Amino acid sequence: MSERSESAGVPGSGLVKGLAVTLKTMTKRSTTQQYPDVAPDLPPRSRGVIALMEENCTVCMLCARECPDWCIYIDSHKEEVAVPGAARPRQRNVLDRFDIDFSLCMYCGICIEVCPFDALYWSPEFEYSEYDIKDLLHDKEHLGEWMATVPPPPAHDPQGEPAKEETAAARKAAVPAASAARPTAPPVRPERRPAARPPAAEPPAEPGAAGAGTPETDAGEGTPA
Repeated sequence: MSERSESAGVPGSGLVKGLAVTLKTMTKRSTTQQYPDVAPDLPPRSRGVIALMEENCTVCMLCARECPDWCIYIDSHKEEVAVPGAARPRQRNVLDRFDIDFSLCMYCGICIEVCPFDALYWSPEFEYSEYDIKDLLHDKEHLGEWMATVPPPPAHDPQGEPAKEETAAARKAAVPAASAARPTAPPVRPERRPAARPPAAEPPAEPGAAGAGTPETDAGEGTPA
């Protein structure tokens, strides 16, 4: 009983604290925004609706496979493209259907992160509520209309590391500049050496001469006595 009475304190203290909070709030200026007459100030990375840039989509199906809610539906077909100089025509995927069901979407942003060709973007627009849940299925034409509301990317932090694309482009641009600035030395011609003369042919030996190959025989040698 003693612990309960100590925790309760003086009777009516809770009412006094509540009235104190009310009086403190009444003296402050109201910060309620008069929506929809006043547009809210959204953070720069707010997640409103997903926009699609159809030209960048290669139908790789990564966004549909990684979506945890399976709310992305994609259909496509293949077409042959004749390439001049190639032995045979190439094939490319043509996007036929790209739908996102926002009644199932959990706005996790995984589809935007895994897209390797920057075909999906976040738009801060959030006023697309419908009276019918079926109208929350946005097709590729409807998703493409949201691209007009996508804000430009923020400026790069000067204290941060440059992007990989910028580093690769600077490296490629530095190679021709370095080769152009390098002085070109005249080509060194190899020294011509005199051709080796063939050995002189020895004159043929005269018959009967010494060392001619036909040994001389003394008279009386080789004949029986």
